[in-house]
Amino acid sequence: MQSRTDLALEEHEYAISHHSTKKTETHIHGVEITDEHFSSDQITISTVNITTKNAAKALNKPMGTYITMEAPLLDAPDDGYHREISHHISEQLKKLIPDFTNEKSILVIGLGNRAVTADSLGPLCIDHLNITRHLVLEYGNAAFDKKPLHTVSSLAPGVLAQNGIETAEIVKGVVAQTNPDCLLVVDALAARSLHRLNRTIQISNTGIHPGSGVGNHRCSLTEETLGIPVIAIGVPTVVDAATIVMDTLEDFSKKTKHALNHQMLLNDYDSTLFHELQNMYVAGKDVDAIILNMSYTLSEALNMTFNPANDSNLSE
Repeated sequence: MQSRTDLALEEHEYAISHHSTKKTETHIHGVEITDEHFSSDQITISTVNITTKNAAKALNKPMGTYITMEAPLLDAPDDGYHREISHHISEQLKKLIPDFTNEKSILVIGLGNRAVTADSLGPLCIDHLNITRHLVLEYGNAAFDKKPLHTVSSLAPGVLAQNGIETAEIVKGVVAQTNPDCLLVVDALAARSLHRLNRTIQISNTGIHPGSGVGNHRCSLTEETLGIPVIAIGVPTVVDAATIVMDTLEDFSKKTKHALNHQMLLNDYDSTLFHELQNMYVAGKDVDAIILNMSYTLSEALNMTFNPANDSNLSE
């Protein structure tokens, strides 16, 4: 059973466990993985570089860099811990944005449906950003004591069902009119494993394919389609029900040492039970509080990255 996920790290784990010819094989040609551990913050940052077309096909991901930050306490309401996470996110963003040391115009897109709690991460993140483009256009850098800074604009375009327009069409129009140097997209993702739900952040330089994690493929937002670099940042907020059932059965099998008939389960998956479960996505019971905290964490990281010298009153 191929579970849906937006995380490149999980795609790599799945490819290793299900498609490797050798049980001891832990590497796919064309995929480079490095890990960095921060014991004081209980954070692990894994960088997956997909360098060949064959590797991209094996992982079902475009070629590029995917940075996955795993923080087991990310879903806890700890302001100090979340601020440390924001610092780490900021440092990783600076690595991915091309020529970051020079002043740039950044357009931040908050994808998702504000009316659906688990999908509202992008719009909520936009609400907390320090927006500076209009001030720079009006007053120049004099508005900020002539200090160099990246100008920030934002947009929460909603979803197709709300406005009848593809998100990619809206973003293309805004990009054509405002000419940003870089696009940064914030979105809620889907995970393969429960332990990564609300505890993982993925940053990539390959753009984003809205809805792909839940099988609702929309038009892509990439450098190829928009003509500017596209950095995507997201947090998995849902996991499909079929994954929960399979993980529970496999865990039961390991603990009781009863063999699990995978073929029988796969046959059921193709017919009735698992087919229905595949269309169901589950979020945590406190997802509303978690999403709100996460939106502050991401927006603080973006404010640190693009406008570190200014206070939080700029957006008011």
